[in-house]
Amino acid sequence: MGLEIGQKVKVSRLRDRVSVNVAGCLGKSGVIRQFKMVDGSGVGVVVEFDNKYATWFFEDELSPMQS
Repeated sequence: MGLEIGQKVKVSRLRDRVSVNVAGCLGKSGVIRQFKMVDGSGVGVVVEFDNKYATWFFEDELSPMQS
């Protein structure tokens, strides 16, 4: 998908069951702050939202937003 640190993205779907805090991010936009290894073969994307809450998502759960 070609995501980059500092890019604005929208949480478009959630792959698994998640906590209430993470579920509340669905449909919201945030900024990519870093990448993280999640299971030895996958890469997660850490997204920070306007309220300073940050958590990670799989790349396919995010949609790039137009600048």
